[in-house]
Amino acid sequence: MEQRIRVTITDGVADVRLSRPDKMNALDQAMFDALVQTGQSLIEDRSVRAVVLSGEGRAFCAGLDMGRFQSMAPAAADDASTRQATEWRLGRRTHGLSNASQYAVMVWRDIPVPVIAAVHGAALGGGFQVALGADIRFVAPDTKMSVMEIKWGLVPDMGGVELMRHLARGDLIRELTYTGRVFSGTEAHAMGFATHVCDDPYVRAMALAREIAGKSPHAVRAGKRLMALADNADAATILQAESDEQIALMGSPNQTESVRANLEKRAPVFADPEP
Repeated sequence: MEQRIRVTITDGVADVRLSRPDKMNALDQAMFDALVQTGQSLIEDRSVRAVVLSGEGRAFCAGLDMGRFQSMAPAAADDASTRQATEWRLGRRTHGLSNASQYAVMVWRDIPVPVIAAVHGAALGGGFQVALGADIRFVAPDTKMSVMEIKWGLVPDMGGVELMRHLARGDLIRELTYTGRVFSGTEAHAMGFATHVCDDPYVRAMALAREIAGKSPHAVRAGKRLMALADNADAATILQAESDEQIALMGSPNQTESVRANLEKRAPVFADPEP
């Protein structure tokens, strides 16, 4: 995992960096595995209060490694054994609703604290989908982004369709999926894929992560659960969940500490959630 992703945790902020700069952090099997393993380890770490996801070097993530495309050639040529292996690998649900490749993106939604992506250089194809897995995206204006799978005769299949539909208009998503055209970070913001456009996404993302890490971790986690539920649930379910989360928070130690710290005009001291 350390050969593909570097993780440093300081004061509750997990600094997660894709670390294959010589290949623009392209997605080979080792990178897929590292994304899943890193995400799963952060799910279990109760000391983590926010996550920043970025890429080292010239790009956030340039998409699938070319070797990955070359491995698809036998399947495209009707090699029966390879095709069966591909069908098994993609069709099998290994992580809840997701297959293993999809979970390299969807795991960031399963992390119980906010994940903030700092995107620069390029986020193409699978790399674009990894960025979509974050809760919030800071993007440099000149970042090159693309739903690039059509270039290779494919469709986005790492959770991209599920995630895009909550961020942008359907006609825009269709255009990008059918054409694979490259668009800028500025355009991404106008379409809804980028939360903020800024010259230094990493600095901005880290600042926001530190701010979030200073809030009650129980309330932040409750907020993320509500936001995830709101993506697909009906009004009755969402309203009930709001009440349930609020009941659990009111009078709890961290909620009481929030009130006291504000009244006493001091920085709060919060306890990490119990396992």
